[in-house]
Formats: sequence, structure tokens, C-alpha cells
Amino acid sequence: MVLVLVLAIAIAIRETSSESEEESSSSIISRFQQYLKINTSQPSPRYQEAAEFLISEGKAVSLEYEIMELVAGKPLVLLKWEGTNPHLPSILLYSHTDVVPSEPNKWAHHPFSAHLDPTGRIFARGSQDMKCVGMQYLEAIRRLRAHNFRPLRTLYLAFSPDEEIGGHHGAEKFAQSEIFRRMNVGVVLDEGLASPDQHYRAFYAERSPWWLVIKAVGAPGHGSKLYDNSAMENLLKSIESIRRFRSSQFDLIKAGLKAEGDVVSVNMAFLKAGTPSPTGFVMNLQPSEAEAGFDIRVPPTADPESLERRIAEEWAPSSRNMSFYFKQKTPVHDKSGKPLLTKTDGSNPWWGLLENAVQKAGGKLGEPEVFPAATDSRYFRQLGLPAIGFSPMANTPVLLHDHNEFLHKDEYLKGIKIYESIIKKYASFDGQERGEFRDEL
Repeated sequence: MVLVLVLAIAIAIRETSSESEEESSSSIISRFQQYLKINTSQPSPRYQEAAEFLISEGKAVSLEYEIMELVAGKPLVLLKWEGTNPHLPSILLYSHTDVVPSEPNKWAHHPFSAHLDPTGRIFARGSQDMKCVGMQYLEAIRRLRAHNFRPLRTLYLAFSPDEEIGGHHGAEKFAQSEIFRRMNVGVVLDEGLASPDQHYRAFYAERSPWWLVIKAVGAPGHGSKLYDNSAMENLLKSIESIRRFRSSQFDLIKAGLKAEGDVVSVNMAFLKAGTPSPTGFVMNLQPSEAEAGFDIRVPPTADPESLERRIAEEWAPSSRNMSFYFKQKTPVHDKSGKPLLTKTDGSNPWWGLLENAVQKAGGKLGEPEVFPAATDSRYFRQLGLPAIGFSPMANTPVLLHDHNEFLHKDEYLKGIKIYESIIKKYASFDGQERGEFRDEL
């Protein structure tokens, strides 16, 4: 009789624990959905609503908070968990609040409904890029607080505006501010990408955007006449030269010789030519001007001077009545001429701590990568700070900026566990060269 009673009690405890865990997971997913439902898409993001939500979540886990507007109407939320040794360089957990626009009629579920389908997928704009990471920071801290963890280093959480349109009014101004200088940041964690397989992806650098516009000029003439060096003919020659270069870079990826982030990518963004008419364009007149725009992404391992010569001599030579300019040209190297990247060897303890933390939480980290696009990390790397891009989303298709962007709830919950491990390792690191850290949990 006693044995039966003990077994009954054990089963009841197990069932209660299971129900409590399920309820906790449900609350975590609900908070994520609340953030996703706030429409912060460009060009009219609801920044204030997002800021109020994030401050509320920060207060719920006893974090200090500050809201700053480095540009009017564009709030940056800064949360703080002071360490026991605030003189050590701090840790910045960075994310952005804005998301790209979407076309609701092309989604299975409305992009701001945060719909959870029967299989566990959460559909929402920002579910991968990058509201998931911002909330994973907060949920990881919630868990650490529950275990009475006390960080040695001060932790900052920054939720910044404008990343999707260049970050000039958000991260760029923040990195240059007196507030940031006083934070004494030692390392920055920012966004990465989903991984279709079981390995998490970590990024130590990114490709710099060069937005190139090429202009060709030539004599106008009748549409039936064959001219040498017309504006359109010269521009088409340039386009063909650029296409051949693009193919050569793409072939390296297809052959498995290089990853996407290791090559120079070039994609045409617009083609502008012709003489407008009330019904479209004048068809029997060759235009005197023609323009094309190209989105070029340059990895830190490339030779930017060589690429500039190629543009001037092959793609837009003045000998063919051509000129060019950059709408945007982000530096590939720092002021001393060194590539803008974060080291991944033993000289950077933060990378080793990341690998160790992911492994300890049951995850697998892939080889270090160059992020194929641009993130706000560049503004921190330009200051000489180590910045690592990491979004813990394994077994997930890459859907940022795509229709039907989603993240499975199980992967989201695993990511919280991963970040709990990372924050614990980072916040406990004592800064000694031998890489020792306190383990308080």
C-alpha cells in the first residue's frame, strides 16, 4: 500500500511538472507573438509601441532601462543588468526593432498575425529577422534571474531602429555617441542567419554594400539608324562585362570552392533609359542617356582597389563616354587598412567562449562565416570591437525578407537555452589571458 502511494505521488509530481513546463513554454511563445504583432515595418514602423513593450519586458526581469532618441521619432531602447565588477568591459546584446515591408496577399497568414500553425510554425515578419533574437536575450535573462545568477560583467541589451534602411539613425549614431563610449563595451552579439541543417551559424564579418550607378551618354538619333557608341550600346557592353564577372563569382559557389559570403556579388537593381511619352516611351528615338544600378557586396577578404580599377577601366570606361558614382560605399577595411572582421582564433577569447557555450547547451556550431549581406555589426567593428553575428535557428530555411517568414516554436525555445548558456559564459568571463571564467550556476 505504501509503495502504491509513493508511485502515485511520483506520477502526480511528474504530471504537475510537465503541465508547469508546458504553461511556461506557452507564456514564452505568447510574449514572442506579442512582439511580432507590433507592425514595425518600414517605411512607417510603430517604434513607440515596440519601445513600450520592450521596456515593460525589461522591467519584468528587473533590468534598468533608458530610452533615447538620437534622431527624433526613432527611439533606441537600452536595458542594463549591472555586473558585480562594472569596471570590466561590458557585453552588448544588440538587435534591431524594424522589419522590412511585406505583401500580405502573398502570405499564407498575415505577416503581423504571428500565427502559430498546428505544426508549431510561427508565421510573422521579423520571426527570423530579428525579433526572435531580441526576445531570446530577454527570455535567457529571465531564466538566469530565476537561478539567482549574478553577472560579473555588466550586460546591455540594445533595441535599435532603422537597421533595415542602413542603420544611420540607429546603430551608427549610437556607436558614435558619448553614451556608448561610457558603456565600455568589450564585445557585441548581433544577428546571424538561420541554418537549414543541425549546425548553428556564426558570422565574424560581413560583405560591404557598394551601390553603383553607371551612366552612359551618346548622340540621339532615329530608331532605325545604326550608331557606334550610342548610350544604350555602351551601357549594354558594360552590363555584359558585369554579367561575365558575376558568373565567374557564382561559379565558385556552385563548385563548392567558396561560400556565398566569400565572393563579390553583383546584381542589377534598375535600368533607366528611353524618352517617355503619354503611352509609354518614344519607340523611334534612340536615347542620349542610359543608366543602370547595381548592388555589389564586397567581402573583407577582397581587394577593393582592384575592384575599383575594374569598374573604372572595364565597366564604366570614360573612353566609351561613361561615368559612375556610388549611392553608398561602405568601407571594406578599417582606418589602418586592415579588413573589418572579428578574429576567430585563440587571440579572441569571445569566439572560443561562444563555441563552448553552444556545445554545452547541446548545440553544434558550423564553420565561421562571412555574412553575405550587411548588418549593424559593421558600425561596431569600425570601432575595433569584436562583433559576432549569431541567430540560433537550426533546421530552419532561410526566409528573412521572404514571403511566409516563419520560425518553429521548438527552435525558438532551443535558441533561448543556447543564449542562456552564452550569456552565462560571457558574463562570467574574468578577462584573463588563459580564458578562465567563473561558473556560478
